Amino acid sequence: MRRLKTAFIGTGFMGKVHADAIRRLGNVELAAVASATAAEAQAFASSQGIPTATGDYRQILADPSIDAVHILTPNALHFPMTMAALEAGKSVLCEKPLCVTSAEAQKMLDAAEQRKLAHCVEHNLRYYPVVQQVRRMIEAGELGEVLIVQGTYSQDWLLYDTDWNWRIEAGENGPLRAMGDIGSHWMDLIQHVTGLKISALCADLQTFHRTRKRPRGAVETFTAKTKTHADTVDVPVDTEDFGAVLLRLGGRARGAFTVSQMSAGCKNKFAIEVYGTKCGAAWNQERPDELWIGHRNTPNQLIVKDPSLLLPAAASYADLPGGHGEGYDDTHKQNFRRFYARVADPSAPVEYPTFADGLLGMHLLEKVHESAQKQAWVTV
Repeated sequence: MRRLKTAFIGTGFMGKVHADAIRRLGNVELAAVASATAAEAQAFASSQGIPTATGDYRQILADPSIDAVHILTPNALHFPMTMAALEAGKSVLCEKPLCVTSAEAQKMLDAAEQRKLAHCVEHNLRYYPVVQQVRRMIEAGELGEVLIVQGTYSQDWLLYDTDWNWRIEAGENGPLRAMGDIGSHWMDLIQHVTGLKISALCADLQTFHRTRKRPRGAVETFTAKTKTHADTVDVPVDTEDFGAVLLRLGGRARGAFTVSQMSAGCKNKFAIEVYGTKCGAAWNQERPDELWIGHRNTPNQLIVKDPSLLLPAAASYADLPGGHGEGYDDTHKQNFRRFYARVADPSAPVEYPTFADGLLGMHLLEKVHESAQKQAWVTV
């Protein structure tokens, strides 16, 4: 595989995560970074050993040596930056949610397909090895017909009215915050694992803090608990702290999930439960190497990740032997590996979530918003 050069647009929390994962691929060089200011970009570049830094992302797009870019900015910037990158002939890996509206997502997908460029939305949470084990068990019929799905994505980092992040403001984030940020992950994963599409839903959303204290300076994601800001301004909040959704999947399956950024003690509790006519399976991201399998008439099982014991198609998502943990950072690596295989060779299989998946995600988020406003079921 030929050596590739990539660049980042955005230097926050996800910039650090993506940089660590890129370096583990071996054939991709992180060659440049852009941020809102030249100073921010240079500070990030210095900390990560990146040779080029700029406050103008267009300079990166004008560099013919750059093969791909990662869009790691607030959601409202995903569309214009992705479109500019595609027009410059760059493959694009964009953080989720893909953008702010399904209309934007459709244009992004069309532009990437017309130019025959690799395109990926960063639904990395598909790539825990035992999550892939559940997917392959369902494909093999080991759970039987899927009847019920349940779960949550719960965090506590925005519990207090003094907690702040750019996602709180709809202008930067879009109209849905908890649903857009983490509900998008849950809906993507349950469809990926079960092979069923969400066909209808009924949503309820709640904003507990109608006003929050916004620091006058910038706040990096997840840092509010370790930093205090004396200089703040009270601002009204127009995005949700919590959401609950009833689901129909395919023709027969039913389910429900919640999302929360105010659940005390839940640091990153992403949990799914899938129950079929033969057995059930449950997984929690806070214990990523463990998979619970439930039976009606025999003892339940707790499986610990060991690629030598997983189904072959799931084992390919594990790089370390049993007893050696693989977690959140590894999921990014697994997704990047598959994306960059396609960047290097356009004939390589598409084994990663594309803008088509991002478009579906945006459509679902719009349906969640519509349902919550109507307080009624909506068809997807």
